[in-house]
Amino acid sequence: MSQKNLPKELKKKRREIDLIDRKLLSLLNQRLHIALEIGKIKKQMGTKTYDPKREKEILERLRLRLRSRKKTLLEEKDLEKIFRTIISVCRKTQNVVNSEVPL
Repeated sequence: MSQKNLPKELKKKRREIDLIDRKLLSLLNQRLHIALEIGKIKKQMGTKTYDPKREKEILERLRLRLRSRKKTLLEEKDLEKIFRTIISVCRKTQNVVNSEVPL
């Protein structure tokens, strides 16, 4: 089915999804920039990039926030998958700074 033959309501909903995706992309880039700065600070401090305690705190805080919502379609296991991936990408960014980029 071509785009022009799609129902008007479907096109509208897809545009809404596209807008949310753009916002998510912007927020993810902001998070990565901050992670990069954190990586530089950790390098100066001589600390490791991986901080399991911090990651556990982040995930627990997000789980609690999810549970506090009255209505949500997002399941905890999916929330955890999403944020483990985000955290992993941010950690990778920090590792690059700590191993390759001089301050």
